[in-house]
Amino acid sequence: MSVMYATQPLQPLLASKFNISIIEASQFTAVILFFLAVAPIIYGYILEKVNAKKMLINASIVLLITNILLGLSQNYELFLFFRVCEALVIPAILTSLMSILANIDKENIKFNMSIYVAGTVFGGLVGRVFSGFIATTFSYEYVFYSLSVAILISILLIRKLDFNGDANIIKPRISDVINILKDKRFLIIYFIMFFVFFVFSGVLNVLPFRAKEISNNVSEFQIALLYLGYGMGILVSLTSKKIVSFFKGEINTIFIAIIFYIFSIIFLLNNNILYLFIFLFLVCIGMFTTHTVSTQLANSMKNSQKSLTSGMYLTFYYLGGASGSIIPSYIYKAFGWNIMLIIFVFLIIIVALVVFFNRKLFKTV
Repeated sequence: MSVMYATQPLQPLLASKFNISIIEASQFTAVILFFLAVAPIIYGYILEKVNAKKMLINASIVLLITNILLGLSQNYELFLFFRVCEALVIPAILTSLMSILANIDKENIKFNMSIYVAGTVFGGLVGRVFSGFIATTFSYEYVFYSLSVAILISILLIRKLDFNGDANIIKPRISDVINILKDKRFLIIYFIMFFVFFVFSGVLNVLPFRAKEISNNVSEFQIALLYLGYGMGILVSLTSKKIVSFFKGEINTIFIAIIFYIFSIIFLLNNNILYLFIFLFLVCIGMFTTHTVSTQLANSMKNSQKSLTSGMYLTFYYLGGASGSIIPSYIYKAFGWNIMLIIFVFLIIIVALVVFFNRKLFKTV
């Protein structure tokens, strides 16, 4: 996850370095999110039985090499090509990790998965903050070299892991997908997360350019610090049961989190970087609460085919993220920050209305 989001606070710097627009710079993150969306579908047909540990090591080696090559890239086309290469292997790494965690200690699967979710959030946070720090202190190339060193250490640790099971890769059938989508509850959950993550990705992807718009003197490290609110995802994922209990059910929690999300986005309509920093904590709380509880709800609605329903959830989730990393860039470039946020608020109000008018469907869950 650090590799995935390391380029985000560097986007204005990379745009200047390669003489490209915000739209082209946004593709460095969008391409990985897109492949994460299609991976649950494509990987099931390309790969049959694959040793999870071997796939994890091989994919990590590719990631190590591509990060070195990213640091050496001197033009946009080459840089994007190596990000595409990373996009191809990152889903394999995440799939392998989930398979290992699900099978290495079967008595504590739920706890292990909670740690996995918290770990991915922490990785996204560290990737952003440290990339900004390294780029400001040294040079942006060293961001990718340092990631390669971290991956090398990970590979050495993985080799010591005593696990020889296969990766859990689903091969979805069209008929099964259609049957799940016929259940209106799943359609609503997927709809919610597509647009919630669309907006979240849009805010975080355009954020570095907004910071530069407010003050051209802001450094990459200062931009990276704006992402500290992302750490709220760790807190939310580890306390989600208490949150759901407090609001008396999953659907109530989701609705309240979405309303909270709407107001937190409205608060971003200001020209003060300090206020942006503070209100982004609220945005992250709203988003991660919706995401965490929606995941739990989706997994509890059907006793069978849990791998498929989870895979479809991730497909809609990451498609929203990939779209949100590109489309808002066009809006921001044409109309500015405020109009973009107003459009986001309008979209999330629609999501809130869909949840409110269909809440009775979930009372039996």
